[in-house]
Amino acid sequence: MPLIAHSKLPSFARLKSEGEVVLSKDRANHQVIRELHIGLLNLMPDAALEATERQFFRLIGQSNQIAQFYLHPFTLPSVKRGDKAAKHISEHYQSFDEIKAQGLDALIITGAHVEQADLKKAPFYHDLKTVIDWSYTNVTSTLCSCLATHAVMEFRYQQKRQAIGKKCWGVFKHQIADRSHPLVSGVNTNFNVPHSRFNEITKQQFAAAGIKILVDSEVGAHLCVSEDLLRIVFFQGHPEYDTISLLKEYKREIMAYLSGSRADYPIVPMHYLGEQNKAILNEYKTKLIAGELDISDFPEGLISQTLDNTWHDATRQIISNWIGCMYQTTHEDVNKPFMDNIDPKDPLKLK
Repeated sequence: MPLIAHSKLPSFARLKSEGEVVLSKDRANHQVIRELHIGLLNLMPDAALEATERQFFRLIGQSNQIAQFYLHPFTLPSVKRGDKAAKHISEHYQSFDEIKAQGLDALIITGAHVEQADLKKAPFYHDLKTVIDWSYTNVTSTLCSCLATHAVMEFRYQQKRQAIGKKCWGVFKHQIADRSHPLVSGVNTNFNVPHSRFNEITKQQFAAAGIKILVDSEVGAHLCVSEDLLRIVFFQGHPEYDTISLLKEYKREIMAYLSGSRADYPIVPMHYLGEQNKAILNEYKTKLIAGELDISDFPEGLISQTLDNTWHDATRQIISNWIGCMYQTTHEDVNKPFMDNIDPKDPLKLK
């Protein structure tokens, strides 16, 4: 259950102030509980860097009460950063070399903002492949979000993502396609998931690669697992998002429009806002374009008070199940991915 504040990373204090259970390292040392070390490869852009930390840290901290969780954030030097984000990373993140030296029980790889379908154009392409190759042989399970899912499908299964033609953006209804896997134990058969992407791996591509689809939707497969049913967990959406994440992203899209980096005014995320909020944003758009308002007048505070979150509980249960699956299979030695009696080709004995 508890996160361990083993560094001065500001996200620990922020989460504690929000009511999350965060233990000091001194207190943790007096507990006789198995610790799990989980890496977070954070590829998100500067504006979402620290929020993404908190989102995944919160989900891990709220999972089942079986371990002390040491979260180890790191990023890739090939991801360009501004001064503020670079300072945060320099002070609080580890390098990949340090991660390899200490070992991990599990790894989470976030999404990233790369709109073009061809991942080879991403500046971190080769660095990300190196991390993914290392994780497959050294980590019990790797959880991939959005772009990371697309990258693994290309690197390991030769399935390149496809351009959708428009942005898949909003909150969409999902349903469990296979109720037998422990990752979806206790999860509602229908629940929502936020998506924000221009590309996809189709259901046909997952099937061709031997990947098992556990959760499906009108916008494609969301939760999938590798052929061994544990070592790679794929999210194609963004279930880690906070309630206001899409609203903040919408504001950033408006700022891009105002700066000229996008040609059209953005549409609102689908199935996310009520009619009253849509009306508020339409009025804001009219006055913004007329020059009567500016971006500082964006009604974020007003709208955020009325937003619904229809995905967090399901996501928390899935993450809790993922932690439980790892706890049953990972070796006590953090440098070994599986217990001595575990078959890496069927670690959960589900085949």
